Amino acid sequence: MSLYTTPLQIGYFFSLLMWILFLIRGYREQRLSDKLLGWIMFLLAMELQDYTFGFAGINVLWNELNGFPRGVSLLFGPVVYFYFRAQVNRSFKLVKKDLWHFVPYLVYFIYEFSAFIQGPEAVVERYDSDYNLYFSYIFRLARWASYIFYLTKCLGIYKQYRAWSLNQFSNTELINFNWFRDFLYAMVFWLLFREVMNILDGFLDLEFYQDWWWNLALVAVALYIGLAGMAQRQPGKIEFDMDSPDGPPNLVRDAVPAGGKTLDSEKAAIAKKLTVLMEKDRLFLQPDLNLDELARHLQVSKPLVSATINQVFEQNFNDFINDMRIAEFIRLYELHGEKYTLISLAYDSGFNSKATFNRAFKKSKGTSPIEFLRQ
Repeated sequence: MSLYTTPLQIGYFFSLLMWILFLIRGYREQRLSDKLLGWIMFLLAMELQDYTFGFAGINVLWNELNGFPRGVSLLFGPVVYFYFRAQVNRSFKLVKKDLWHFVPYLVYFIYEFSAFIQGPEAVVERYDSDYNLYFSYIFRLARWASYIFYLTKCLGIYKQYRAWSLNQFSNTELINFNWFRDFLYAMVFWLLFREVMNILDGFLDLEFYQDWWWNLALVAVALYIGLAGMAQRQPGKIEFDMDSPDGPPNLVRDAVPAGGKTLDSEKAAIAKKLTVLMEKDRLFLQPDLNLDELARHLQVSKPLVSATINQVFEQNFNDFINDMRIAEFIRLYELHGEKYTLISLAYDSGFNSKATFNRAFKKSKGTSPIEFLRQ
């Protein structure tokens, strides 16, 4: 036990434990996203493995397993990307065409393993060869190209998913956007920190103990991802399909027509029917109301309902429903303001949390509920 070994051992065994727990939860709940998050934790453990064993005085990786391809950097991008895909779409499944994402890692593995199976002499000869130096440069370039490519794709999923959800759900608290954002921040922080340490190592020829810092940063990232990933909300029905025939959400397509064009009679009729439905059945009082349910009530397709709300009411679905809830809250306050608390009136108006109510109210009225009511 020491300052160097203890944090790494905690991070290493914690990551392996979370790997198992995520796999168990994933198989129990039939959730691919949990399984993939489990494999992300496994990859983090493999990144910690060399230094964890090294500081503990266990040299099997450099003796009996010297030359075995232990690098997993080229797996991070694809696994994180597929995790994002599965997290925003409960129906997402890996298919054969997805295997091409793992080709770069397969090339690396074959290259390293081809020397390992020939014995220690072949490994030493490979490491001392000139073309191995070229391969190491190519590998580093491929690694960073993979990071940039997949993290950019994940950022695109996050942005499109966030925009899509506002036209699908009246309660976006069911979806933890912060988790996606903070997950990306954590991964970028670790990757950049490690690269800075690698650059310093190249210039200053740092000792094994000085390289410890980027592993400590990785321990912090592993602890955050494991704990936050286990605690995050798991919506039961999320169907954001990037590969659907309609493609990702097109906000331009559903926006208000430019140039003052007249709305078609079909959308005008749907808008009138929607207004009557809301006044009569008061569906906005349902905290978990979503576009799919509203479309079933109207007996109209989801894209057409969404386009109607966007073009006729000039709002997304989330704002459209929340504005009706806010109007209901103001009505209830005027009738019963002295008898009930503001949050109880907000719940009676269809909101399901104080944070959602305050955020929606300020977005709609430009001020907090208390300040608005004082006017």
